[in-house]
Amino acid sequence: MTVPPLFAGLFDDAALFPPGNAAMPDAVRGHAGYRKDWYAGLVARFVCSAGRLAELDSALAAAALPSPEISMTVPGGPAELAAALAVAEGLPRLRIGAVELPVAPGELAAALDGLSRTARHGVDVFAEIPVAEVTVDAAALHRAGLGLKLRTGGTAAAAFPAAGPLGAALEAAVAAGVRFKCTAGLHHAVAHDDPATGWSQHGFLNVLLAVHGAQTGRAAAAGVLADRDAGALAERAGALSAAEVAAVRAQFASIGSCSISEPLTDLIELKVVIAE
Repeated sequence: MTVPPLFAGLFDDAALFPPGNAAMPDAVRGHAGYRKDWYAGLVARFVCSAGRLAELDSALAAAALPSPEISMTVPGGPAELAAALAVAEGLPRLRIGAVELPVAPGELAAALDGLSRTARHGVDVFAEIPVAEVTVDAAALHRAGLGLKLRTGGTAAAAFPAAGPLGAALEAAVAAGVRFKCTAGLHHAVAHDDPATGWSQHGFLNVLLAVHGAQTGRAAAAGVLADRDAGALAERAGALSAAEVAAVRAQFASIGSCSISEPLTDLIELKVVIAE
């Protein structure tokens, strides 16, 4: 079957990262398995940190697998980008399609030229900006040909931004025309309280529809993010026109998720995707 365009390539495979923390051989085989399954269209790039590229290359060789397209994270930020790119260039089997790296508040202006040079070489660059800073920095990223990375969760309650600040960041990204991806905390389709931790978590369906609301002016992003009516959200997503879907996904690039099965299960339960 074909994955609906709203969800096509929505999930970058971040199996190596918390809370999944998959071993490299398992992550490599898992990604190859996704590529062969009926829901292959749901899965996009394989996320790997620069410091583990050699390990990834060895695991691919041992499993006799070709390199997937890789989104390389550079935890040290712009100061470590040149060294990370040099490591990648020394492993010609690997296909680097994107770079993700944090940029500290106040440091974006100084980093823009270097990041833009990388983007001009055909690599998508997503600069992780704190949610509270996006209203200031989104336009600068767009002008420089860069993407934005939004952290929507993590392994501590403080890592999950509230609906208000996240909604404001999404609206700023939409207004600036900047393309963005999200990372962490979006394993499930609909906003909910996690039963294990009690933490309030965002839903990826909420984020998709919040972007649509911001693009059309029909709904405040914060309100859409807070909506927990799964049936209504699924119905609204299904009612989007082809042009509206294309507009949403032109800006909302992907989600880095250590789980593919959890979002897939939600989509099946909501009857948004029909399992084969």
